[in-house]
Amino acid sequence: MTTKFAGRAGLSRLVLCGASSIALCVPALARAQDTETSADIASGNAIVVTATKREQTLQEVPVAVTVTTGEMLEREQIRDLKDLQTIVPSLRVSQLQSSANTNFIIRGFGNGANNAGIEPSVGVFVDGVYRSRSASQINDLPNVSRIEVLRGPQSTLFGKNASAGIISIVTAEPSFTPTGSVELSYGNYDALVAKGYLSGPVSDNLAFSMAMGVNKRDGYVDDLAIGGTTNERDRYFVRGQALYDNGENLKFRLIADYSNLDENCCAVVNVQPSSFTQALQLIGGQLNTPADAFADQVYNNLASSNDVTNSGISGQLDYDLNDNLTFTSITAYRETRGDFAQDVDFTSADLLRRFNDQKFETFTQEARLTGEWDRFSGLVGLFYFDESVKENQRVAYGDDFRPYANVLSNQLLGRSLVQAEGLLGQLNSGNPGEFIGTFFAPGTVEQGTFTLDNQALSIFAQLDFEVVDGLTLTLGGNYTMDDKTGTTDYQSVGTFSNIDLVELGNRAIVAQGVATQVGAALSLGRPATQAEIQAFATGASPAGAAGVAAFPTIQAGVQAFADANETNPAVNSLLQAQALQNFPRFVNIPNSVESGETSDDNFSYTVRLAYDISPDLNVYASYATGFKASSFALSRDSRPAPGDAAALGEAGLLYNNQTFGSRFAGPEESEVIEIGFKGSWGNYTANLTGFRQDINGFQSNVFTGTGFFLANAGKQRTYGVEFDTMANPIDPLTLNLAVTWLDPSYESFPQSPYGDITGTRPAGIPEWTVVVGGQWAQPIGDNTLILRTTYHFESDVKIVEGLPGFLDPTLPDGGTAQALAAAEPFRREVNDLSASITYVFENEGLELSVWGRNLTEDRYFQSIFDSPAQPGSISAYPNQPRTYGGTVRYKF
Repeated sequence: MTTKFAGRAGLSRLVLCGASSIALCVPALARAQDTETSADIASGNAIVVTATKREQTLQEVPVAVTVTTGEMLEREQIRDLKDLQTIVPSLRVSQLQSSANTNFIIRGFGNGANNAGIEPSVGVFVDGVYRSRSASQINDLPNVSRIEVLRGPQSTLFGKNASAGIISIVTAEPSFTPTGSVELSYGNYDALVAKGYLSGPVSDNLAFSMAMGVNKRDGYVDDLAIGGTTNERDRYFVRGQALYDNGENLKFRLIADYSNLDENCCAVVNVQPSSFTQALQLIGGQLNTPADAFADQVYNNLASSNDVTNSGISGQLDYDLNDNLTFTSITAYRETRGDFAQDVDFTSADLLRRFNDQKFETFTQEARLTGEWDRFSGLVGLFYFDESVKENQRVAYGDDFRPYANVLSNQLLGRSLVQAEGLLGQLNSGNPGEFIGTFFAPGTVEQGTFTLDNQALSIFAQLDFEVVDGLTLTLGGNYTMDDKTGTTDYQSVGTFSNIDLVELGNRAIVAQGVATQVGAALSLGRPATQAEIQAFATGASPAGAAGVAAFPTIQAGVQAFADANETNPAVNSLLQAQALQNFPRFVNIPNSVESGETSDDNFSYTVRLAYDISPDLNVYASYATGFKASSFALSRDSRPAPGDAAALGEAGLLYNNQTFGSRFAGPEESEVIEIGFKGSWGNYTANLTGFRQDINGFQSNVFTGTGFFLANAGKQRTYGVEFDTMANPIDPLTLNLAVTWLDPSYESFPQSPYGDITGTRPAGIPEWTVVVGGQWAQPIGDNTLILRTTYHFESDVKIVEGLPGFLDPTLPDGGTAQALAAAEPFRREVNDLSASITYVFENEGLELSVWGRNLTEDRYFQSIFDSPAQPGSISAYPNQPRTYGGTVRYKF
């Protein structure tokens, strides 16, 4: 439901009023941390629910959640969230256009990367603080206690509604016992990782910690045009904490962090050339051949730069009001800045360059009460979110675009670019010199600024009631209000893109038709000249008065033919050049038709029954809903909706070659029906979950090569089964297996970027995902030798649904079948093997490891897209090759 509600001031008042009226509580199941004792540690089965100070094993928690311990992160060399997917089968993480653009997908659902106006469907929290954009989520993970991946919509525990799932990262609190660690890793591509951590007491009630780290690596892709490499790493972080604990009922944790990455990323290869690619090569442009797509070699004329700084401060207050009630407040401010430059034609030719800078400022406030009484436990909270986004974008023609366009003009129009400029000038204004030298001239072709202000308020609560021994009913709800205001100030100055080739083609058809028919009437055996036409129309030709009488009929007939065929490429030859009209004029918002504002509200809820069949086996069934508010398209592809065309036309706001698409996507609402079994039998555990998950209005964000197409799918549905098990058959050996089966479909998607794809299977979602691993911890005297390996498999899947560049409005279906077929040959299967050997000197606190990731050198494309400035050509992002190295870690 979309409604109007109070603006920023009104929300602020609601925050203050709501915080003062919180009165209930619930177990914060997702905010658990690992226990420090028992055999459950080895199996990853023990977690502590910190909100209620109540210990539970993982099997007792009736939630579909995967917990990855800090030890596992070390053994698997998980450096950032992108690596996490290799051990969590329901999670997929991809990094595409830049070092800062990362997309998280759970159970096949997820979006939000690459477009600053879109919140992710998968929410990321670090120590209870919401990270709203992918640029603020990718950093090395300092001193992590655990990472939890909660599957399905989450709203009643986290406050910030997430329609697809949650990734919750928990780092260690400062310790009142002096402790610390240092770590140094070196690997191939001169990869160097150095981290240090120190923690200890300042007084009986105050402790601190400090973590620092650097992560550097040469690029693994050679740039054969400008030299050097791309896909490198160059990042560092510093993070400090202070913890006050009065030892009775008050704890306060303050965290401040700063991180920076400054990297050349990300490599793009050509996987299908076209005739336009051949034209590019005629002017000396170079690019890889499809056969060499995994040779890790590219050709660029500009090193792509990614300079991102991320900083923030947060404070968490926990106060025990009495033996039953605890009040928690988490206040945070974060800021992310990014500067990017990219060669967006991905060739050695200097065709197109793109520059953009971003700034995100985010304030969040969460307040909640949690408590427990006999058979009741619960939580009630309030979450306030205030974010400001500003992005400046600029695209420029390079020095080679005009020579490239000259080759294409000869091929498409049968005349040089200068001749085409003269012809179009003559047709446009009667002045052949009007456009000479202006088409595709080097320099800025479009630029401008996009902004977004977002305020949201959520009131959430959850209650657990143990109806009878072993049977627990959970009821939860979240009421969210979300208000967004988007603005654009963007201009396109590309002369050629703003010429109406349909209208000028009409004039050319008329001119040619009149010349041909007058020539025939005068028996010239050729088209008549302009002077001869003038004489024919005025009676000065040999035809005399008969010519004057015939001329209006000739004109009318030719004009009717032109009007009927102006959009027919077989008749209007100028339409062949539309492929080079890449930068049409932009209709900015707000305007008299489009307000640039959205206001949404929603009530999401959870109902769950959990039953302990026996001390070893639990079962639960749940129904939950989730919500994500409207999102704006903050990119050059932010275009008016077709339904607004008439009103915009009446207001005089449309331009030549006006394109339509989407300004924003409406709210995304999800629901999931889930049944789960959790069992633990000594050294064996097993969890089985079956679900049906729907997302109504799924916000699809498709990369088009130089921008994005944002649209709502009517409904995306997925049936799924998740199974994971862990076994400790003999004392040194631990085995784990996790399997996910997904069967997704677009129940309704009539207005996708490729046309109506209702009834098709969403791309990029494998039917089967399997993670199997093992660890052997062999005591050797006082020390331990640990062998660990993990295999990650994803079944064959189509990478993307289609390619918008292959749409053709002249076809009966608009080219939908052609766009879908173009993407069909490009598929992905993942077979990723990692392993490590660690020797632990137990008494000295020293660990020595050697490790490898993607040991089988499994290569595939993460995504494909239409190559910019090369219609019919396809580009792709390849995955990372094999990496390996050694690590020395010392803990004290």
